[in-house]
Amino acid sequence: MLALRIVLGALGLLSLMVAARILVDPSAAAVQFGLLVNGELGQATLRADVAALFAATGGLSAFAALKGDGRFLLGPVCLIGAALAGRLLNLVAAGFTFNQVAPILIEVVTVAILAAGFRSLRPAPKA
Repeated sequence: MLALRIVLGALGLLSLMVAARILVDPSAAAVQFGLLVNGELGQATLRADVAALFAATGGLSAFAALKGDGRFLLGPVCLIGAALAGRLLNLVAAGFTFNQVAPILIEVVTVAILAAGFRSLRPAPKA
């Protein structure tokens, strides 16, 4: 269980770092995500919506790792699972391109780690 908590903690910190990068420089982060930023509204959307996804996932994952309580991972499982569903829907709607493979694999692995933590980590019973 310790290894799983370490992986969840690392995943959480990485997600928080991505959120921080988006907050600091949304235009540079957008390029890496394959997005075009349309002025201040586009920057605000990246900061509010995309950073929120990473911040919520990262914060809850890190907290679950610290507490050893998988119940905090239900939100991140749902968030990343919804993102993965959107990517798969895009495969059907827009067709396959090679540059879609890496983000899909990252989300599949992330959902698997989060789901394993949700299922395996339980707080110690109170005496």
